[in-house]
Amino acid sequence: MAFEKDNSFFTGRLKSIGYAFKGALKLITTEHSVMVQFSLAVLMVAAGFYFDINRYEWMMQLLAFGLVLGIESMNTAIEKVADFVHPEFHQKIGFIKDIAAGGVLFAALAAIAVGLLIYVPKFL
Repeated sequence: MAFEKDNSFFTGRLKSIGYAFKGALKLITTEHSVMVQFSLAVLMVAAGFYFDINRYEWMMQLLAFGLVLGIESMNTAIEKVADFVHPEFHQKIGFIKDIAAGGVLFAALAAIAVGLLIYVPKFL
């Protein structure tokens, strides 16, 4: 099956959105780290409703989720490409994968900080 580019602006964008949703669903249903992070995002949304957080807190919380899930998506893509290119262990591939995982850690730490700033005062 040959790749055929859709030159129509509207249908091309619709197809791109469809591929994006397909990719997001694959991530949520096949990658354990994304499953955990997505589940935490759902729990935090429920907590947001329960604690009636304000608009600014919602904005920060949603940006934090988006950051973590977006960076995790890029990390997963890098790992999949690296494993495809070099299936056996290789020190340089391992280094690249570690750096990508480090990016996820930075995003996760930022999201944890946002969550603490929003929810700790609600318990005090």
